[in-house]
Amino acid sequence: MVAVRDFRVEQDSRPELRLLGERAPRRDALPEHTSYADTGCDIHDSCLTCPLVRCRYDEPGGARRLLSDERDRTILELRREGRPISAIASRFGVSRRTVFRVLAHSR
Repeated sequence: MVAVRDFRVEQDSRPELRLLGERAPRRDALPEHTSYADTGCDIHDSCLTCPLVRCRYDEPGGARRLLSDERDRTILELRREGRPISAIASRFGVSRRTVFRVLAHSR
């Protein structure tokens, strides 16, 4: 004797056929039984332990933007402490013009 399953389609279901009582798989679901290696990127060797708040690939402007945002906050802090522009520029390896640009952008 052969067991037969009911393959009727629900009225409000997605266009593809599915078994009654079962959930349709998510369209963005990853395939089962697949090994995914956490290889990280050039900033950190593991995505799961990365120190960045957001992934460099999720952020507009990428890693450069994430890293320069932190640099800019430090530049503003050093300037508020009264450090000279030349000292700040040499500390970060940027031009004086870049320091002035960061200060102007913060206003």
